[in-house]
Amino acid sequence: MAALVTPWNFPAAMATRKIAPAPAAGCTVVLKPAAETPLTAPAIAELLARAGVPEGAVSVVTTTAPAEVVSTWLTDDRVRKVSFTGSTGVGKVLLQQAADRVLNSSMELGGNAPFVVTADADLDAAVAGAMVAKFRNAGQACTAANRFFVHEDVATEFVERFGAAVENLQVAPLISARAVDGVTAPVDEAVDAGARVTHLGSTGAEGWFYPATLLVDVRPDMRIAREEIFGPVVSVLTWRDEQAMLARANDSEFGLAAYVYAGKLRVALRIAEALDAGMVGVNRGVVSDPSTPFGGVKQSGIGREGAREGIREYRETQYFSVDWS
Repeated sequence: MAALVTPWNFPAAMATRKIAPAPAAGCTVVLKPAAETPLTAPAIAELLARAGVPEGAVSVVTTTAPAEVVSTWLTDDRVRKVSFTGSTGVGKVLLQQAADRVLNSSMELGGNAPFVVTADADLDAAVAGAMVAKFRNAGQACTAANRFFVHEDVATEFVERFGAAVENLQVAPLISARAVDGVTAPVDEAVDAGARVTHLGSTGAEGWFYPATLLVDVRPDMRIAREEIFGPVVSVLTWRDEQAMLARANDSEFGLAAYVYAGKLRVALRIAEALDAGMVGVNRGVVSDPSTPFGGVKQSGIGREGAREGIREYRETQYFSVDWS
């Protein structure tokens, strides 16, 4: 049996991406969706039952006490696999618990994706890609671009174009008041330390909203450039020397996604290969695709979802050494 734990931000996609490969590899699953979005997973389980998935092959447990439920699963001998998507902090706790039984573990954890723009990049394409990479789901995505490394020669023009798009953006609400506070604090700290807000979008309503925000004069040591900002905030850092930029982009505990826009494909691929990330969007603002392996390096996780690699996460290799004489 595989124990699956999913987050709130993409409740249908997260559930289906974890459930699908497990039965394909012969595993039954028990899934715990996030308490913030408890209704999608049972609906998916119902659809699977209608489609003919055997009773008991896919079970869903909703709860407001996730730690107790998941801890119980991880101590049950019937559970042979745990797959978790969520924060790096919670992932570390689950890995510690899984270690007691040497449990096969897949972890898709946090990110702090760099978005690199070279001097010869197509700025219209880069801005279009940046809007998707940053503001998809109001920035509440582990693959969201957070740190924008823009070459000095085009930084002013990029900020102007990107800023104009930001000002025309009306974002969706964040998941909770706590989430709004989590975005507000590092932005305020950055401004107090010398960063400047150059462009703001609109929220359009009262509630748990935070406007799309573009910051310049951001330094690498600021919290907003070092932590995952789960919201619609852009931090722009400029660069001239490629090696120095790469060192700054890779100076992070995270390594989930990254993005590169360059006029010459060979340059884009060279930069992409040098970035410590499990997935790199090359001249495109989307990295996730069901047919490709999804996952990161460093403290962004262990294992992959999607493609052949996703099914292999639910399989074990057995070797027969046979004497045929």
